[in-house]
Amino acid sequence: MSYLRIAFAAVALLAAMRTCGTADAADIRVLSSGSLKAALSQLLPDFQKSSGNTAMIEYGPAGAIAGRIAKGDAADVVIVSRSQLQKLASNGKVVAGSFVNIAGIALGVAVRKGAPKPDISDVEAFKRALLAARSIGYRDPVTGSTSGIYTASLLERLGLAEDLKPKLRPDRSEGDVPENVFLGVARGEIEMQIGQITEIILAPGVDLAGPLPSEIQNTTVMAAGITATSREPDAARAFISFISSAPAAAVLKASGFLPANQD
Repeated sequence: MSYLRIAFAAVALLAAMRTCGTADAADIRVLSSGSLKAALSQLLPDFQKSSGNTAMIEYGPAGAIAGRIAKGDAADVVIVSRSQLQKLASNGKVVAGSFVNIAGIALGVAVRKGAPKPDISDVEAFKRALLAARSIGYRDPVTGSTSGIYTASLLERLGLAEDLKPKLRPDRSEGDVPENVFLGVARGEIEMQIGQITEIILAPGVDLAGPLPSEIQNTTVMAAGITATSREPDAARAFISFISSAPAAAVLKASGFLPANQD
């Protein structure tokens, strides 16, 4: 039996133990950052089978998801960055103290599958690769993408924003299908694209050239919380417990996530 299969079995057993005795199944709605789509798609069937509850998950850029909750979109669980959850809690949109760290996400560079990988081993090499590239993609900050917001600020800090402006290709797709964010790279329309490693691994037709150099790396901690308007808080809590369990961490690791320390 493979390691992941063992992990899935352990997750299912853990959830069954935690939900044993639940009299009625519940339906919950989850709004999540698209970066977790690959991992949650694997975990969801076992959660539903072991708990008897059902969960409908909608994906989008973390900023857009946080914005929907802030405007009163009905959901039971929201999964965005830790800082976004804290802001939602301070505004009374998420139950204070209900959120749990799920995993960390680092940024990397994607290139077309089989294409030569640029040297991005240190900051100077990364800058040379950007200047040499014919086109550079990243998520448009207007979409609310945390990676896009950081990338735009990074290019400014490196003093390259003006020089690179003619060849920047901001992606403005909805982000509900994160594997499509790198379609331009897969088609050869964009030479290299900066984005979340978890989404690069998920995207077809692209390779991970490598993570950003440690000096300029940005790791976002993703966390899950119960919304203040949840009609099924117990089921929401069970779902968060399930996806933050130690066995589930194996699935997250295989999807490119980093461990997230709990506060």
